[in-house]
Parts: sequence; C-alpha cells; structure tokens
Amino acid sequence: MRLLFSIGAVLVAGMFAGGDVAGIAAPGPKFEPPKNQPQRFAADRDAQTVDVELILAVDVSYSMDMDELAIQREGYAQAIQSKEFLQALKLGPNGRIAVTYFEWAASSDQKIIIPWRLIDGPETADAVAAEIMKTPIRRASRTSISGAITFAMPLFDEDPYRGLRRVIDISGDGPNNNGGPVTVARDAALEKGVVINGLPIMVKEPSYSTMDIDNLDFYYEDCVIGGPGSFVITIKDRDKFKEAIRTKLLMEVAGRTPERPVMPVADKEPRVNCLIGEKIWSDRWGR
Repeated sequence: MRLLFSIGAVLVAGMFAGGDVAGIAAPGPKFEPPKNQPQRFAADRDAQTVDVELILAVDVSYSMDMDELAIQREGYAQAIQSKEFLQALKLGPNGRIAVTYFEWAASSDQKIIIPWRLIDGPETADAVAAEIMKTPIRRASRTSISGAITFAMPLFDEDPYRGLRRVIDISGDGPNNNGGPVTVARDAALEKGVVINGLPIMVKEPSYSTMDIDNLDFYYEDCVIGGPGSFVITIKDRDKFKEAIRTKLLMEVAGRTPERPVMPVADKEPRVNCLIGEKIWSDRWGR
C-alpha cells in the first residue's frame, strides 16, 4: 500500500507510540555457524544487523536552483543530527541503521557523496552530517529517476550491514526525462523487496524552461514510489523544506505501516502519464 503526505499533516510525536516495525524483509538463507564457534559467529552476525538499509538519492539537476540545493543538503544533515531522529533510532529493534547518500541527474550521472555508514548514536550521526556538508554543491543536466533507482539497487549488495528493511528514498523536482521508463526501474526494485519513498519538491510554479509539471506529487505516487508502507511527502513551501526532510527520515527509521492507506495504482486509473517527462523533452527537442 502507498501513502501520500503533505508536510504538516504528519504528527511526528505520535508516530512512535507502540506497534511492530513494518515492512520487514523476509529472512535470508538460514545461517549455520560452526559448532565449535557458535557464539562468536552469532555475535558477528548480530553486530552487522541494522533496522534499515537506507539509500538517500538526491536530485541535483539544473531545475534545482543553488539555494534549493544548499537547503536540501542542510536539511539532510540537520535531520540526521536531530534529537527526534536519534530518538527514533533507539526505538528500533537494533537501534542502528546503515545509510548511503548519492546525488543524481542524467541516467549516467550519479555521484556517491556518503558511502555506506553506520548510524547508531550522536557521534556517528554527527560524522555523517559533517561528511554531507563538506562536499561542494554541484548541478548537472537532465532528470533520470529511473537511472537513480537502477544505480541504487547494486548498492545494497555492497552494504556490509544486513537490514531488516531496504529503502530507496528519492527526492526531486521534476519527472523522469532521461534513461529508461521510471515504472520499469521501480517495478524491478519492488520485485526484490525494496521499498521506494518519495520527496517531490514543488516550491516553484511549473515552468516551461525547467520542464516542471503540475501535480508532481501525483506523479511520484503513481509512477515512482512502491512497496509496503511506501509514502510521499510533498514540499510546497521553501520554508518547510528542512521540516519535510526530517519528517521523512523519521518515518523511514520508524518503519511504520501507514494507518491511512491509499489505493494501489494497479487498482485505479492513473492520474498522471508516467512518460510525461519524456514527452515534454521530445516535444521540445524532437528526440
């Protein structure tokens, strides 16, 4: 099931009250340690287990202005350091998560800013936040959400930690207009048990020059996100940018199943053409 949020509709204070962690992936093959060293191997395995493997995939296309890119960076860094985030972290069964952060634009343009890092308390959270902030801000051409999802999937195999859940968190301010169809990449990820959440950025009026579209939140819900408990948090006010990022990360760490599910896309008429970005690009440039 999928859930659509607009910022301000989420009551963070009540989000962690009771209930089981949702969206837990099925366990892998049974682990059989040697009989002469069962305790050491069990301890090693437990030390590598985290509540969620979280990939933060952040749009840096030219439609994002430099101020938005700076606020976005600051938003992620401050959210990871926030007391609310650290509180949510400790409420998980393991009290730790693994996170990696990359920026994306065209289908062949992805750059890892933070390789896989363990966050298990204030010190590791501060270290990750500092690493996010020290990297120079960049912008690049085109928007390939499908490329971002495709790039993200092998990163799970490289993660030294084993998550109870695997989540890709996509932020962006426009539809896919480069690379393969976004729904193909999304569906391939969902088949492997990965959840995709979205942060559509709608702080500017749609513009021909930036290839923005109306109802980007609907596009993300219908074409981008998926998996058990997946959701969209929409940013429509620049002043709410950081608050939205913090709310989204809190929900992903908590891993709760939404109480107000939205009808799955397969069960309703799509509200947005999932190839709208490609169509706009083709109409403008003829390719």
